[in-house]
Amino acid sequence: MENATPLGNGFGQLPDSATLATAVVDARGTVTGWSASAQRLLGYPHEEAVGRPAARLLWDSDAVGDFSTVLDARSGTTLLRHQDGHHMEAELRAYASLDREGNAQWLIMATSPQQSCLHQKPPPHLDEATTEEAFAQCHLPVMIYDAELRALRGSAGAARELGLTEEQIRGRRITDILPPHICSTVEQGMRRVFETGEPERFQVHGRPRRGADERFWAVSVSPLRNPAGQVRHVQLIALDVTEQHWARERLLLLNDVSTHVGSTLDVTRTAQEMADVAVGRLADFISIDLLDSLFRGVEPMPSAEGSVALRRAAQQSVLPDIPESVIQPGEVDNYPQSSPPARCLATGRPSLHRTLDEAIESWQVSDPERAAKVRAFGMHSIMVIPLCARGITLGVAVLVRHRRREPFDEDDLLLAEEIAARAAVAVDNARRFTRERTTALALQRSLLPQRLAAQEAVEVAYRYIPARSRAGLGGDWFDVIPLSGARVALVVGDVVGHGLRASATMGRLRTAVRTLADVDLPPEELLVHLDDLVTHLRTEEDTATDPELEIVTDLIATCLYLVYDPVSRRCTAAGAGHPPPAVVRPDCTAEFIDLPVGPPLGVGGLPFEAVEWEVPPGSLLVLYTDGLVEVPEHDLDRGLALLRHRLERPARSPEATCDDLIQTLLPAQPSDDVALLIARTRALDTGQVATWALPPDPAAVAGARAEVSRRLADWGLHEIAFTAELVVSELVTNAIRYGGPPIQLRLIRDTVLICEVSDGSSTAPHMRRARIFDEGGRGLLLVAQFAERWGTRHLAGGKSIWAEIGIQNERP
Repeated sequence: MENATPLGNGFGQLPDSATLATAVVDARGTVTGWSASAQRLLGYPHEEAVGRPAARLLWDSDAVGDFSTVLDARSGTTLLRHQDGHHMEAELRAYASLDREGNAQWLIMATSPQQSCLHQKPPPHLDEATTEEAFAQCHLPVMIYDAELRALRGSAGAARELGLTEEQIRGRRITDILPPHICSTVEQGMRRVFETGEPERFQVHGRPRRGADERFWAVSVSPLRNPAGQVRHVQLIALDVTEQHWARERLLLLNDVSTHVGSTLDVTRTAQEMADVAVGRLADFISIDLLDSLFRGVEPMPSAEGSVALRRAAQQSVLPDIPESVIQPGEVDNYPQSSPPARCLATGRPSLHRTLDEAIESWQVSDPERAAKVRAFGMHSIMVIPLCARGITLGVAVLVRHRRREPFDEDDLLLAEEIAARAAVAVDNARRFTRERTTALALQRSLLPQRLAAQEAVEVAYRYIPARSRAGLGGDWFDVIPLSGARVALVVGDVVGHGLRASATMGRLRTAVRTLADVDLPPEELLVHLDDLVTHLRTEEDTATDPELEIVTDLIATCLYLVYDPVSRRCTAAGAGHPPPAVVRPDCTAEFIDLPVGPPLGVGGLPFEAVEWEVPPGSLLVLYTDGLVEVPEHDLDRGLALLRHRLERPARSPEATCDDLIQTLLPAQPSDDVALLIARTRALDTGQVATWALPPDPAAVAGARAEVSRRLADWGLHEIAFTAELVVSELVTNAIRYGGPPIQLRLIRDTVLICEVSDGSSTAPHMRRARIFDEGGRGLLLVAQFAERWGTRHLAGGKSIWAEIGIQNERP
């Protein structure tokens, strides 16, 4: 019991505890230790005695309050209570001491009269000189202060830590010795002890004397009472807990690294998170350089011999604007082969240096700019740590101290290695995600239109924004499909879900839409066929799914299909679970088309309905996926309101409108893919269209050829007159021979000359092989040879056969 002092007066010298009944009692009066001799004397076993109040255990007393006061009243010869209930006389002695955490406790010794008689002589008296020596030689910093907070005594430990003799300490307040921020905390604590009589515990940190390292102390202030129970003095004990403090800080730092590093799947951001966490807590400046291939998601290769080129991924400093750095993030730095970073990258081993080390001095000689920074900021300690994951070194972190006086030690090196290892795993995950995302994005972009087909019905602008979330790429798509009769189809769609499955499904649906559009189906019929396709695809996936890779989400998609006719200036649209299109008229009024709410593709068994409306020339048709209007910040209704508000701004080009919507409606990191398609409508005036009604009489063929010839002459298309007359003659003849009334001929002068002949029959024509002596069967073959494109479009009351003839000259 080092530094134990007897409590009360008249207690003898500390006896041999091996032959006495002993107990240890803490400051609250609870038994914390119980010897075998105590069990023999009083009958209580160890497990029953420890944890019980000492006063009740020894005297059957209900006394409460300071246990030292109870001991004063019971000191000397007193009656103790045996477990069986009888009382016995014993001589009681108590000695105050400190436990391992610096808290007060008492060692209580009891001797029965029989044991006392066995001693041949009374125990020696503990004189004042012995007590004085024990206090003076105490290795712990212990101070005694009076009510005016002036030092009365100081132990050897206190003198050593303060760098003063005890004579220099006596009579001085703590404000005369320690820094102000420590003094205020300690003196306030001592005042509270004098006022309340209760012990105080708190922590302080600082330098106890000039030139000493910063330390952390657990300070305990306890009252010292006179026999009357009054607090006359206070005892201050300071325990150095610097090592424990830094151990806790290291654990907290590692916990913060696990929590904050790797929050995104971005290589640069992950490196910056590591730098932000480590600076100020471990280093004053840190730079993180990675192999350049990591930023492209490529597997890093072993470094070659010679100088090493690394790209700065992140850096941070305790100083504003990071003045210690010689390059900026994103730039490449070349490290000589003999420099510590180059060796670290080659070996994968960390290193700890002082700036006077040969390796650092050699590095400074070969890099004068960096050497100037070392001198300017007084850098004195450097750690070079590899970032390794899966056995591959990804880059190097350089940690520097120049503000903190203490150099890095081996514990700091181990801590930095652990931080770098955790950060390297996050960096490698980000790299692999970048590679996989790049691959998926390349696949998705290959499935989207690489170049929109030429057409004159609308002026088109579009944007595709991939999601930036961990869920991966989605299945959004768009398309612009030229149709017969100078019409155009605008399509947007969205496959529910993310990943390669959604992208692959998107590609299949886009191909299917193009195929069905070539058949020239009405929008509602096209969606019916597309719905059947999604249902079949889902059935195929269900039968081909690996049980270990079971897909738990149904294959569902939404789609909006819109057809615009520049001749009639009308739109026809149908939707399958998709947000409605917006129309912005030339006067900047915007509205959403009230489309019937059709089911998403893949539900099956439900019909789709189309809506038709007239569109003034110069209007904007706005088609989009839900990622544009449904974001985490607000719901779909709010998103639609914001979209309408942005569309009602002064008229701009479709390109400018796309940019404005993307910048104002989307967050910086969209969580869902976005497809946006904006088309400004054009109209063909009446001078570009000619229409004739024809009787079902073969003699009408000659008249039709003559009308076509005159109209082409008016349009200045003499060079294609013969071809057009031939095509019209065959189409009209075919309609009169195989179709039915009413028969109509229409010419449309656009980028090509479009010849259309419609009749009342729904039977579609087809080419057939004509034998040598057959008089018919060559009409459609001639049309196919002379026209660039031809086909059949079904109408509500029949069909229309059309052909496009190329025009060489420019539009007048």
